[in-house]
Amino acid sequence: MEPLPIKWLIRFVSLLVLFLCGYVFLLLAPIWEPILTVTIRVATPFIIAGVITYLLHPIVEQLKNMGLPRPISILLIYVVFMFVFASLLMKGTPYIIEELKDLVENIPNFINIYRDLVSDFYKQTSMMPDGFRVKAEGWLTNIEGVAADGVVGTVETLGGLVDYLLMIIIIPFLVFYLLKDFNLLEKTAWYLTPRKWRGSGRELLRNINVSLGNYIRGQLIVCLAVAIIASLGLWLIGMPYAVILGIFIGITNIIPYFGPIIGAVPVAIIAFTESFQLVLLGLMVNFGLQMIEGNILSPLIVGKSLHMHPILIMLALIVGGEVGGIIGLILAVPILAVIKVLLSMFVRLCKKNTKKQQKCNSEKMGS
Repeated sequence: MEPLPIKWLIRFVSLLVLFLCGYVFLLLAPIWEPILTVTIRVATPFIIAGVITYLLHPIVEQLKNMGLPRPISILLIYVVFMFVFASLLMKGTPYIIEELKDLVENIPNFINIYRDLVSDFYKQTSMMPDGFRVKAEGWLTNIEGVAADGVVGTVETLGGLVDYLLMIIIIPFLVFYLLKDFNLLEKTAWYLTPRKWRGSGRELLRNINVSLGNYIRGQLIVCLAVAIIASLGLWLIGMPYAVILGIFIGITNIIPYFGPIIGAVPVAIIAFTESFQLVLLGLMVNFGLQMIEGNILSPLIVGKSLHMHPILIMLALIVGGEVGGIIGLILAVPILAVIKVLLSMFVRLCKKNTKKQQKCNSEKMGS
């Protein structure tokens, strides 16, 4: 047996070599970053198509169990989707375009109102202590920076959609063939997996599907319902750009806990340009909407599919926001669900191996 200091020295040297390899890898970033960028661009449509396939597969299976062939089931889903999408596009697009046009035309008015508010803010804080005034001005500057980054990021994203036009066109075809040959893909993955991992791999995928699949599908339905209810509620109180704000609230609702706060911000800002009464009504609509979502929609549609403590979810959201921004906030909870399933399975395997070891030891002692 090696002396204890030698063992620790070997571990320290191994860790040092690992960090050195990581540092060299970062130094070689100019070489592998272009390759990684191209790989991500190529893989993106396949990843998106895989997610859509995962969400639509249960519907295809239900239609298949009703007696429809798989290709006909997929085409039926496509026809229904295209009909609904075309109907919404024809009826809703003119109204949304009109709202967007009005919003763009009123941006100078919003800027003037904002300038008046900033001027009043500086007048109000000029009589306060220097320390507080400097901090308040720093907060205002930070808020302006975040807003500016958000606008620039939105414009860049919309401009970049043209570059991804081919990807958007090819995704439906990928989804069709993935759904059509889903069983073949399952068999291929089964035969490519080593025999000793097949049982545990199938159990792992089943647990992830139960925990994650129901959550994602339920959240999408809840977000759609929230967008419709929000648009209707804001329209009833006379809120400008009710449909656009309702869609924004529905999209942000996919982020647990923090989503409603993000969705309420533009409502309050636009309402403030009209009247203080409209601000209160807008916030009341948002509060009532969250009560409906939290007490009726989510329990009925999503349920407690994740079985995770709210503190863990909040921690995941904070980490996701720090690492990946808005995308990190959206992906934080699904990734946490997968990590939870992996850890649960790892603990079960450890317990199983421990029991086997104890049984072998007892048998040896008995013999």
